[in-house]
Amino acid sequence: MKKPTTIYTLLLALALCLCVPRVAMAQTPIVKPNLGIPSKIGPAYFGPNAFPVPDMLDGRTSEQLKVELYADGFVGTTTDNLGDDITADLFVRLTLPLFTPRANLTVWMPIFEYFHTSAEVNALRRLPHTGDLAGFDSGDVYVSADVSLLSQEKCGIDLAARTVLKTASANRFAEGRCYDAPGYFFDLAAGREFRLGEGSVRTALSTGFLCWQTDNGRQNDAVMYGLLVAYTRGRFMVDTCYGGYIGWEGYGDCPMTLKTSLGYSFGRLQLRLAHQVGLHDWPYHQLRLGVTYLFDVL
Repeated sequence: MKKPTTIYTLLLALALCLCVPRVAMAQTPIVKPNLGIPSKIGPAYFGPNAFPVPDMLDGRTSEQLKVELYADGFVGTTTDNLGDDITADLFVRLTLPLFTPRANLTVWMPIFEYFHTSAEVNALRRLPHTGDLAGFDSGDVYVSADVSLLSQEKCGIDLAARTVLKTASANRFAEGRCYDAPGYFFDLAAGREFRLGEGSVRTALSTGFLCWQTDNGRQNDAVMYGLLVAYTRGRFMVDTCYGGYIGWEGYGDCPMTLKTSLGYSFGRLQLRLAHQVGLHDWPYHQLRLGVTYLFDVL
């Protein structure tokens, strides 16, 4: 009689093990997202590296291995009451041709960030801190696959597409420096180059779709846009890019920026100076100084 008793005991224990998780699940409230309440998980309420406006393609991919290293400085725009947000970072980007100039693998991230924010800024961002905040962090990693679809030589226009995945590798969500969730975007850029005297002018347009998770299981979907005009003459280059994206919440999630860059080449080495200003929902001035070096790998 002991053997059946043992079997019954095991069956009872197994039934309890199956029931306990169900009871625990039943006690966990599942709340439907309230789409009428803005999440405020967007570029207007975070540090400058949390929701950047991505650098757009000009319709082409790279035929060379490109290594870029930049030092960035950010200050909040006083018109948005974020003048007390000061950020500095070290930014790196690597562009690698994948056995052909028509396809690139691109990886970029701010590898180091220092920040200081005032109590007023933290209150505006609804952070649980009463005083100033300062600290160090590294940013999120972006991985991109870029593909050339058309070339100006054959089709009269350059056309490139890319798909980008953002990791959740940054750590300071509680301080408003990042959002602790992955994201992605994909876009399409068309460009064309024209001769102008002893130099050349290149124009490009881009559009795409960007997505990130906000809170309680919902996500924000945004339409991306960009316009680029670049002039090159000999070793000198200047370009201006107007771009951003439009989220569906319409509350701090529609960043718009204007970025101007100057470059000068010494063979494979290029020095670069850039300024970016937020026109809407990205409340920062950015000053960038760095170098780019090109390697032949194909």
